[in-house]
Amino acid sequence: MRHWKRLAASLLLTVAALPAHAEDATTTGAGLNEAAVPATLQKAVDDVIRPGYRAMHESASKLTTAIKALCADPTDATLSGAKSAFGDTVKSWSRIEIVDTGPIIEKNRFEHILFYPDRKGVGLKQVQALIAKADEHDTTVEAVAGKSVALMSMTALEYVLFGNGSDVLGKEKQSFRCRYGAAVAGNIENTAKELADEWDAPDGVQKSWKFPGKDSNDFMDNKEAVTALLGILVHGAANVRDQRLETFYKGDQVAARPKMAIYWRSANTWTSFTGNIEGLKTLWEKADMASLLPADKRAAATKIDGLLNELATTAPTINPDIETAIGNDAERAKIDKLLAVSRDLATSFSDEYGGAIGLSAGFSFADGD
Repeated sequence: MRHWKRLAASLLLTVAALPAHAEDATTTGAGLNEAAVPATLQKAVDDVIRPGYRAMHESASKLTTAIKALCADPTDATLSGAKSAFGDTVKSWSRIEIVDTGPIIEKNRFEHILFYPDRKGVGLKQVQALIAKADEHDTTVEAVAGKSVALMSMTALEYVLFGNGSDVLGKEKQSFRCRYGAAVAGNIENTAKELADEWDAPDGVQKSWKFPGKDSNDFMDNKEAVTALLGILVHGAANVRDQRLETFYKGDQVAARPKMAIYWRSANTWTSFTGNIEGLKTLWEKADMASLLPADKRAAATKIDGLLNELATTAPTINPDIETAIGNDAERAKIDKLLAVSRDLATSFSDEYGGAIGLSAGFSFADGD
């Protein structure tokens, strides 16, 4: 099964107006600049995806080290260091998180790093129960790796560092809670290393992505490869709206659920949102996705540039205390802007850009309930 065909319920990607064989593309008037495809694929892999996973692994490694230092010597400084390292890992992960295809979707790796949303609080209850039980067996990376995804991801680690009872971390040397947190961080680090190593292997997935055709495990031709990249952009933009905003706010202040926002405990909600947008921007710009457009359709790229920049500059200015932000008219207006612009971005990627290069992507935003 080709990895790129894994699409969320919110997205249906269909290929239209492109030939069955890539070599026919230049004569169909489909709009895809076929000559630019090989360079785009190489840049996407070598300049975006591989560095992204390496950066995530590096951040996760530093996070593990910082939490172990906290466990060994619980002080305000080591606690602050661990929390800061967590924020850095949120940032690194959020930038590469948009690539939800390839090795990340194998072996539940995505969920090993991020289990979210936890709509009914089942995962949170599991984490709370594990901490309350304080079984020594649960302080090893190996033990954590064998548990449910709710007990091994960034959201579990956030509760360890910022949730109820986390004050023990700065007081008690080698506390159970801290050592469990170190094990969770170690498991995230191991998963990140697996991903970086798989993408860096010269004859592995990177080769399969950069050279579509009979020897590729992923793409039969350039058309399929470009469809995968378009899928990352469209689904990434849709996910920003669906999971980073609408899980807690859909435009109605009264119905808002601030504690459903990702990373609300650690005040990293907008760090995550901005990281996702930066990830989309990096793929769009560094892979030179605009080069796939025909010369007379470049206005689509200009519009997308503007929308990405608007999202990237607005989000970091919003109060990281989500409850306070929703309760403030000026701050809430910024979130309303993110809702509108993220929807526009998703449609611009799918309809305007996708249509211009001969692909059409139809999608709908689910309520998420």
